Amino acid sequence: ELPPSEFMQVADSTWLVLSFVSNGREPPGCQATGVTKIARSVIAPLAEHHVSVLMLSTYQTDFVLVRERDLPVVIHTLAGEFDIYKEEGGEFVPVTCNDMSNGFLKPKPPASPTLHPVQSPQTRFCVLTVAPDTLPAIATMLIDVLFYSHSPPWDAAAGSQDLDSITFFSFSLIEGYISIVMDAETQKRFPSDLLLTSSTGELWRMVRIGGQPLGFDECGIVAQIAEPLAAADISAYYISTFNFDHALVPEEGIAEVIQLLQQRQESGR
Repeated sequence: ELPPSEFMQVADSTWLVLSFVSNGREPPGCQATGVTKIARSVIAPLAEHHVSVLMLSTYQTDFVLVRERDLPVVIHTLAGEFDIYKEEGGEFVPVTCNDMSNGFLKPKPPASPTLHPVQSPQTRFCVLTVAPDTLPAIATMLIDVLFYSHSPPWDAAAGSQDLDSITFFSFSLIEGYISIVMDAETQKRFPSDLLLTSSTGELWRMVRIGGQPLGFDECGIVAQIAEPLAAADISAYYISTFNFDHALVPEEGIAEVIQLLQQRQESGR
């Protein structure tokens, strides 16, 4: 419905959403542990089969987006580990490899993925949710933060942002559930009684992947971050965006995360 505009860039792929649940649907409001819990069983196998993914962790659960044209490869890759269903008319219908075999081509083994640089700004972040019925009470502030605050100049060079701190705000509304990631200073602008977080109220630090926009054709970017964190059993949220990927880890674990990723970089050279 959006009119064409010289200010809007659209990726040429159509993406499908994979949602992962264990032993039935998880109860609403439970806080996810992000890529850690699906790194080995989902992200790594897809990377090995040269499937590019976008990752979206939310307060409630996690989603992996894959390109529509890659769906046959995705089904064949994951069918041995998961029961797979597709949504038709509001109902979930089982999918088998046979259903997706038409046009399936086993991909060639991918070349060694590029090891992208990682940067960790000093900014501290919060992962939050809001009850849908209280959203109108913060709507004006939300619009201001999303569209008017901290806007860089139009002529600012790409990647010129000072990475000692970083401007990052993520708002998602999925199936009625709201998930927000904002820095701790921005959180102070909102009514504290309307923003819900985990009982520990922990803060998160960010690792940003990529020294320049990553694009969508390369595979293995999520895997090269998620796998070492999963091996160390470190909880993480992972948010892919149009230009960069971002992993959020508990603040007290950031030193260990940086060390793990540096070791990964050195071993890959």
